[in-house]
Amino acid sequence: MMLGLLMVFAAAQPAAAQSILRDTETEALFRDASAPLITAAGLDPKNVNVVLIQDGEINAFVATGQTVYIHTGLLTAADNIGELQGVIAHELGHVAGGHSIRMSEGISSAGKLNIATVLLGALAMAAGAGEAGMGIMALGQQVAMGNFLSFTRAQESSADLAGAKYLSGAGISGKGSLSFFKKLNQQEYRLAIYAKDSYDRTHPLSSERIQSLEQIYQKDPAWNRPYDPKLEARFERVKAKLIGFLNPKLATTRFPSSDQSIPAHYARAYAYHVGAYPETALNEADALLKADPHDPYFLELKGQILLESGRPADAIAPLREAVDGSGRSPLIASMLGHALVATEKPENLKEAKEVLKAAVARDNDNPFAWYQLGTIYGREGDQARAALAMAESKNLEGEPKLALASAQLAMRGIPSGSPDYLRAQDIAMVARAELAKTDKRYREKKTK
Repeated sequence: MMLGLLMVFAAAQPAAAQSILRDTETEALFRDASAPLITAAGLDPKNVNVVLIQDGEINAFVATGQTVYIHTGLLTAADNIGELQGVIAHELGHVAGGHSIRMSEGISSAGKLNIATVLLGALAMAAGAGEAGMGIMALGQQVAMGNFLSFTRAQESSADLAGAKYLSGAGISGKGSLSFFKKLNQQEYRLAIYAKDSYDRTHPLSSERIQSLEQIYQKDPAWNRPYDPKLEARFERVKAKLIGFLNPKLATTRFPSSDQSIPAHYARAYAYHVGAYPETALNEADALLKADPHDPYFLELKGQILLESGRPADAIAPLREAVDGSGRSPLIASMLGHALVATEKPENLKEAKEVLKAAVARDNDNPFAWYQLGTIYGREGDQARAALAMAESKNLEGEPKLALASAQLAMRGIPSGSPDYLRAQDIAMVARAELAKTDKRYREKKTK
């Protein structure tokens, strides 16, 4: 498991079949790139999250709540920070418009219409008009689907206009938004899914969206404003490291050794690390540190390579500095805790425990940090709290059966009524509810 780019199974998320990729540098970029847009949308930046999903499709979505999901395919396809911000602005239009809630209402309305026409068709068939009854059913399905698609297209158009408003309010040029829509338009041609109109689509055609938005963006005062150069440089770094992590072969082709830029060293370092060439990966990490010896993310990368190539003791120093330099990032702290534990030296357990407890206190959605903390409790002989940490980890990983068993074991050894006991009780309750839902779905499937 990569920790610089931490893969977390998104069991409790709408993208349940996908994995969330967590990385401190990427999350910081998303936060800073989206903050002015979130403010322009009248939303609270503390309540809105932009999350990276491992999926090669060029896509982004909002499911429920105020979380924007960005696919890795979209991030690697974007050419600049403006394209990414254009997508985020559009998705914030869905958030501010409450479209996820209205989508469920639209599905419900379409379903009700379809059920009504099925009943009418059944009555017609019962009356002896078989062909008429089948026709009514087919027409009802067509009308229901048409109404639903029209409903979703209206939401997309609304999000387009809202996104344009947020970009304008944030003083960000709409050029990136337009260029990304042009990418989608080209993709439609390549995939041979171009149609003469957008009636049978959930999204308006990209060409239609381009025409509509072009007129709005070109009149905006920010149209010719350049993107923030510092934000653009950070985008290039994040994109390069992601390519190196996900597609090492592509990374070494796109960033040959003759390219001595920061993004190129980043991409090759991750590519060589994933490909199990630790010394070559370390050379690339050292090249990055030569350019900036105190960059916390370069230090994190070197620590990660050392840790995952079997040199945890050597990883401690760069990871300690990375934790301090990153504002005590919980993700980097969890890697430091892992390195301290992996040395298997008893004198390192105290520091590891302090580091990991601080990490989960700031970010309790990291199952790996909980696992490492559980390992420490186990070595200390505190089996009850080791079980509680395991319950936390399995709950986050979407394994309710193991979460329930671990929570029950924890409750048997932790004083009743204490905060840890109540937390174990909460996990057990959530796990039971999830198991009950799974059991219900199984029974329903079996009776069909």
